Amino acid sequence: SFFVISPPLHTHIMADVPSASRGRIEKEKQKDVRTSNILAAQAVADAVRTSLGPRGMDKMIKAPDGEVTITNDGATIMKQMKLVHPAGKMMVDLSKAQDIEAGDGTTSVVVLAGSLLGACGPLFKKGIRPTVVAESFQKAAIKGKEILEAMAIPVNLNDRESLLSSASTSLGSKVVAQYTQILSPIAVDAVLHIINPETDTNVDLRNIKVVTKLGGTIDDTELVDGLIFPQGAAHVAGGPSKIVKPKIALIQFCLSSPKSNIDNSVVLSDYRKMDRVLEEERNYIRNMVQKIHKTGCNVVLIQKSIMRDALNDLSLQYLARLKIMVVKDIERSDIEFISNALGLSPIASIDSFTKEKLGSADLAEEVATSDGSHIIKVTGISQGTKTVSIFCRASNKLVLAEVERCIHDALCVVRSLVKKRFIIPGGGAPEIEMALQLSKWSKTLPGMESYCVRAYADALEILPYTLAENAGLSPIAIVTELRNRHAEGDVYAGIDIKKGGISNIIDEKVLQPLLVTHSIITLATETAAMILKIDDIVAAR
Repeated sequence: SFFVISPPLHTHIMADVPSASRGRIEKEKQKDVRTSNILAAQAVADAVRTSLGPRGMDKMIKAPDGEVTITNDGATIMKQMKLVHPAGKMMVDLSKAQDIEAGDGTTSVVVLAGSLLGACGPLFKKGIRPTVVAESFQKAAIKGKEILEAMAIPVNLNDRESLLSSASTSLGSKVVAQYTQILSPIAVDAVLHIINPETDTNVDLRNIKVVTKLGGTIDDTELVDGLIFPQGAAHVAGGPSKIVKPKIALIQFCLSSPKSNIDNSVVLSDYRKMDRVLEEERNYIRNMVQKIHKTGCNVVLIQKSIMRDALNDLSLQYLARLKIMVVKDIERSDIEFISNALGLSPIASIDSFTKEKLGSADLAEEVATSDGSHIIKVTGISQGTKTVSIFCRASNKLVLAEVERCIHDALCVVRSLVKKRFIIPGGGAPEIEMALQLSKWSKTLPGMESYCVRAYADALEILPYTLAENAGLSPIAIVTELRNRHAEGDVYAGIDIKKGGISNIIDEKVLQPLLVTHSIITLATETAAMILKIDDIVAAR
């Protein structure tokens, strides 16, 4: 469990205090609040710092209901932390913002923000005002992003190897890092399938459906050009398991006998009345099924119903006789994706069931998986939006949830390359290069700005330092050698975790999107500046 720092809420009665003393008390109060905020933010940063990099440790998060999550994804850890201090909550929002913007670097952004705040202590002791520090940090961030862009390498989306290297670097620090060779191509191909590399400048990840099913191993994870329904077909009364050129309907009404809105009972006095009720039920369902069949529909997707059974054995029997495949328990959240993918319209009642609302494909087939369970695959879709499905497998729930998170991160990395088509080296190379160039630049600045930019440059070294520390290397020796290599002009020198030393990180294919580091610098600096400018915490009514 993580420790929690509560904010100090100062209330002073100033009425009878002399003005000189009042000013001193006010300054002390501001100092206490600022120190409290900085300590809270650093405490949160230290909590996730050990999970940074390919050799970072994982966190086991236990929810109040007893559910356990094992991950080293910064955004997931931060989201589940129970925090009281407002500055700590700001760090959670920072991680969330990085996850939305870039999808990767959620741990790095929190660690860097904590380091920037830690660098402010010596500056305050020199008598530099927090507003001056905040403004200088913002200037340093702008200059740092220029340095990043100068060392960036343009990438062509048709160059699949560069995309794979970036996705692999993202997955290299995850729990399932040993399956990078399987998951990276899936993420890259999924994004490339739904975009036009020549014209698109963004990726709508809602067009990529990640479907999870417990069982099998991560090796069984696959990319499907079409739809996957993990629940399989309803086979209570037989029915087809393969349909060529299917006409598909998505219905939101129930194929079962109607029921009243309130609980009540009907008492029948003799068997003839009972037979009549049963006959009416059969006629009601038979008429609905025949209406469906008349439109040429031969695959029915039925939305999950919470009011009553969406379909019963009788309706399944009639549908099976007419060779109509049934897939039940479609989640409400999946309706939009299925509609876009198949180019169909959801049907709310049997009266509005027309052939214009049907979707089509080349094949709908029930397929057996490696562990003996069955899934439905719908392939050869041409008329809807470009969509694709990723079918994730794993042997237990914890690993399955982590595989889903890892694929999301890899998809976001590829999306970052579509947004901003540049890559930069990983392994701490960009941070050290920025630190070196900003240190040189600080010598050209006047007065207090020079001190602040120098402190900003030193704070950037926390990321390569932590990478080396978590990998079991000597961080001081590694960072010093890295600094020397960059001073000699080797801008692509970075920490090679596998070899345990410094090497040209481009040759080792350790690459990351420019957008990820760009976003880390922007968001971490903004958050640090915002926390620095707070001088009081007021309790609201």
